Amino acid sequence: MRTPAALAVVLALAAGSVPPAAPALAAPAPAPTAPADAAPLTWGVAPSSRKGPDGRPAFEYKLGPGATLTDYVAVTNHSDRPITLDLYASDAFTTAQGGFDLLAAAKKPVDVGAWVTFKTRTFTVPSTSRLDVPFTLAVPRNATPGDHPGGIVASLAATGTDDEGNQVAVDHRVGARVYLRVTGELQPALDVENLTVTHDGTWHPLRGGTVTAELTVRNTGNLRLTGRPELTVTGPFGVARRLGVGEPLPEILPGSSYRTSVRIDGVPPLFRLQATLVVEPGPVTDEVLDPPPQTVTQRVGLWALPWSQLAILLLVAAASWLTVARRRRRRRRAAQQLERAVAAAREQGRAEAAEDGKPLPPPAPRDPADAGGNTIHATD
Repeated sequence: MRTPAALAVVLALAAGSVPPAAPALAAPAPAPTAPADAAPLTWGVAPSSRKGPDGRPAFEYKLGPGATLTDYVAVTNHSDRPITLDLYASDAFTTAQGGFDLLAAAKKPVDVGAWVTFKTRTFTVPSTSRLDVPFTLAVPRNATPGDHPGGIVASLAATGTDDEGNQVAVDHRVGARVYLRVTGELQPALDVENLTVTHDGTWHPLRGGTVTAELTVRNTGNLRLTGRPELTVTGPFGVARRLGVGEPLPEILPGSSYRTSVRIDGVPPLFRLQATLVVEPGPVTDEVLDPPPQTVTQRVGLWALPWSQLAILLLVAAASWLTVARRRRRRRRAAQQLERAVAAAREQGRAEAAEDGKPLPPPAPRDPADAGGNTIHATD
């Protein structure tokens, strides 16, 4: 069993990402049999020479197929008592969090970790002392061109307990990175997989929504690369263009992948949007890649329905309909009242004529054009 978090920290130290004042390549590792009041065992691993550490941040080589070399690794015991360590090499990969990690101790390396050999695997380092241990790197004749990352670790096996109180084996590892580039045809390439783009609207009618692109960047070439994803979103006919830039990609090793995302706020919901994702691969160092890597571009269409605006439009339409309906009802009531008033006036006129002994005029014909009965036709 191993402790990935501790290894990741140590490898970051090996890459020179902390100030020089920090203890070089040292990480605490508790001794399995140390007394309760004893200080923890600590040790460090660094590139070295026959005479001692030479200041290299990592083991970096450029060799051809079939080449062989001998180099040194310094193992320093910072503790006040001797420590026995296992020294070996392994292959590296990019973690899901974007870190640099090595295979588990029980997993056999098949790449550069298998090409590094020590005459003796186990060493005892006296207290507050250093050993400069030689090793051999033999590149196979059929090795593929490109980068072959790995690491050299000094490991201390210990016994610990899990959350349930069970005894478990713990592998405390401190290491230094190995970057081997085999000469030949270089093919720097990144690819984008599993791209999804979504629009999350807002109920505020004057604010745009959020477009989020989630993607997996895979290193399909033979060089370690980095880069930065960029997302462009446009509405119909290219209107309302918005641009978002994601976080820089970590060092992605050949064959490894990394999941990331890009977010753009304030995107108006224009029913149908077009999203364009661009990843421009680049080198991890300042080197100029030849040939240069190709830009990765993918396009995705997505729906962005203006729910808040549609809700407001529906409310306005409903209010307008209610207003018109109320006006029509008032008009109908007014027409009915007028018709009743006209009918009452006719009845009153007939009654008065009957009292005077005059013949009653026949009812006046209704004018078809007078739907409201606003005109009375009478004969003297």
